[in-house]
Amino acid sequence: MKYYFFLFVLMSIFGFAQKSKIDFKGIEKNLTNSKSTYNYEKLIFKYKGYPKSLDSIEAQYLYYGRNFINPKVSTNDDDFKILAEAFKDNNFEDCIKQGKILYEKDPTNLDILLILLRAYDSKKDGDNFMHHISQFRTLTDAIKSSGDGKSEKTAYLVNSVGDEYILLNILNIGQDYTRGSKAAKDGMYDIWEKEGNKIYIKVLYLNL
Repeated sequence: MKYYFFLFVLMSIFGFAQKSKIDFKGIEKNLTNSKSTYNYEKLIFKYKGYPKSLDSIEAQYLYYGRNFINPKVSTNDDDFKILAEAFKDNNFEDCIKQGKILYEKDPTNLDILLILLRAYDSKKDGDNFMHHISQFRTLTDAIKSSGDGKSEKTAYLVNSVGDEYILLNILNIGQDYTRGSKAAKDGMYDIWEKEGNKIYIKVLYLNL
């Protein structure tokens, strides 16, 4: 999507987090347990209020937990298509209006966050921009901590193809790379290669 070009503005502020194994079964179990430290409502409260307070494990629970939480906003939904069209037309007032509605439905959706970031930047709204950039960084750090991308076993794990392209932009992997794909039990591996160097990214299909 066209709004991915905006990522080059963001790349310089991202560091790389320590890698750790993702416990998907634990995430699914704890998110719906009201007594758990990692209960979804507790984590979303922190995420919306002060995203910088989330630690790396909480960030993983929020990002990968999106596979087990409903409702979610898809890029195929009519409401999202309206938002994307407003972005395409540089109608940032409508981007903010519609984006805020979709954000309330699906606050950890990276596509929605990116559009809101671009809209708030265009309106010179520094407070909202910095708040959402903290949320965006929290979620993308969770992706980067999922692996090192050097093999199938240590592939970066993403929830969607859209998130994969966000990660590719952050990693500065462009059109000069070739892509190969390989099916997996719970997802699809994409192998991006350039001059013998390979980056492995696994798109997860956990909620099918």
